[in-house]
Parts: sequence; structure tokens; C-alpha cells
Amino acid sequence: MRFIMSGLRRTRETIEVYWLLVRIMVPIMIATELLSRIGAIEATAPAFSPVMHALGLPAELGLAWLTGMLVGVWGAVALVFVLVPASSLTVADVTVFSSLILFTHALPIEQKIIQQAGPGMIVTTLLRIAGGLVYAFLLHHLLAATGWLSSPVDPAWIPMTTTADWMDFFTGLFETLTWMLVILVALSWGLDILRATGVLNLMMKVLSPALRPVGIKGEAEHLTAVGLFLGISYGAGLLIREARSGAVSPRQVFLSCTFMGFAHSVIEDTLVVMAIGADIGGVLFGRLVFALVAIAAVAALLRSVSDKTFHNWAFRSAPRAPVDRNVRTPADV
Repeated sequence: MRFIMSGLRRTRETIEVYWLLVRIMVPIMIATELLSRIGAIEATAPAFSPVMHALGLPAELGLAWLTGMLVGVWGAVALVFVLVPASSLTVADVTVFSSLILFTHALPIEQKIIQQAGPGMIVTTLLRIAGGLVYAFLLHHLLAATGWLSSPVDPAWIPMTTTADWMDFFTGLFETLTWMLVILVALSWGLDILRATGVLNLMMKVLSPALRPVGIKGEAEHLTAVGLFLGISYGAGLLIREARSGAVSPRQVFLSCTFMGFAHSVIEDTLVVMAIGADIGGVLFGRLVFALVAIAAVAALLRSVSDKTFHNWAFRSAPRAPVDRNVRTPADV
């Protein structure tokens, strides 16, 4: 009975987040369609061309990347096949783009949460963007050199595509929003089942020791694992409390938050991008390995930095304003 009540409460929370996503995404998708029809997308695509070209991606996907950075994974995913037809993309293309989005999404929301724990917003945001670009660059060149994932993408779900008239567009938009609600609720219940059966807790316990060799130690191990599986609002929310109490040192808080910026909500977000054709090896396993290596490098750099420099440039005392760590954001679903 308690599990059912918890599931119903989680469903209500998910629907609230869903409506928030709808209010953000619908105007963006309509504006994107309008801009596409008047030729503005083609006109602005060259601005993103250098970055997208370096990653082996069509320049048009730069707009989806920008949307993802501001809105979240769902905002980017909904635009991919509107901007570039699925027939023009390979599995490698979708995997590289999805990897970039998984590093650099919902930055205004998520980085504000991280800032509450103490790490500087500018430094951690730049680290996320740099990490995403470096990983996507390396992944692109690995796939290009080996020919892996070069087959045409065959997505299980196409949120939106280019349409001939506005009626088809709004029909497709309604279908996309309907499926988005179904997927969100299913993911929410799936996580509740993993919690109730103890599988999620076991996964976090197994992961915690893997963080120790790269510099994340003590209480920060478990909190980082929470963020990895449940999202930044949970992991960083718990870190805010621990940082204020002094239970976790500032450098450990910084490392933990930086790692969560590279990899969080790995169950939900990974399933979403896999639905549009991304390969799990690139968007999950490779990303986790890169995140661990990158955090080891950041930890080594921090050891060479004085406390004064660290606090001046990368960390400040967590504010005293109360934070509800149980609040979910659009970025975590």
C-alpha cells in the first residue's frame, strides 16, 4: 500500500514537471517551426557550423544544442528530427549529439542548484561545457576512425519531424507531448520499483568505491552516487545540507558537483536518448569512463591549488537560504 501511495505521489509530481516542460517546450517548438518555414534556421546555422563541424554534425543541430543547454534534454530531443531528417543521420551522429546534450543541458537550472552547495557557477558551467565538447570530439573521431555506428539511425521514437503544413505539425506536436507524458510516468514508476526492491540502493553502493580512486571520498561518495542515478536536485540538494554542516569539505563538494555535472540521471536521460537512436556504449559507458578520468584530472589540479586561490575562483560558502532537496526539476526527468 505504501509503495502504491508513493507511486501515486511521484506520478503527481511527474505530471507537474510535465506541465512545466510543456509550457517551456511548446512555444520553442512552434517558434522553431516558424523560423524553419521562413528560412531563418538555414540563415543562422552557419553560426554553429564551426562547433558542429568539429563534432562531425550538421550545423542545424546547433539550435537543438542551444535549446538543450537552456531548457534540458527534452527540449533538445524534440528538435533533432525537426532540424535534420532522420534519413540524413547515422547512429554515430545521434550518439555524439546525445552525448553532448547529456553533458550540457538545463545549465541555468542545474548550475544554480550546484551553486547553492558552494562551487562557483561560472567555473562548474565552463567545466561542463568543456567536458561535453571534449568527450563529443573524442567520440566522433573514434567512431569515424573505426566506422562503428555508421549505419543509418533507426529511432524507436521520433518526437517531431518536418511537416508540409501546420495541421500536420500540430498533430505531430500533440502526439509527441502525449508520448512524452507516457515515457515520463513510466520512468518515474520504474525508478520507484528500483527503489522499493533495493536495486537502486545496491547500484549506488557498488558505484561508491569506484569514486574513491579518482578523488571523491567519504560521505561525498554516496551523495555523488545519489546524483548519478537520481539527478542533480537530489545529489546536490543533499550536498547543500552537508556542506552547510561542515560534514563534507569544500574540495570534496566541488569534485562531487563537477562529477554530477558530467553524469547524472543516468537511467532516465540515457533511456530518452536511446529512444531516438543513440548507442548505449557512447552515451552511458563511455561517458562514465570519461567522467571518472576527467574528475581524476580535476582532483590532481585541485591538489596543486592553494586554499586561497580555490576559494577565490572556484568555491564560496554555501548560502544559508533553505533548500528543499526533494524538489525535482525539468532537468531531472
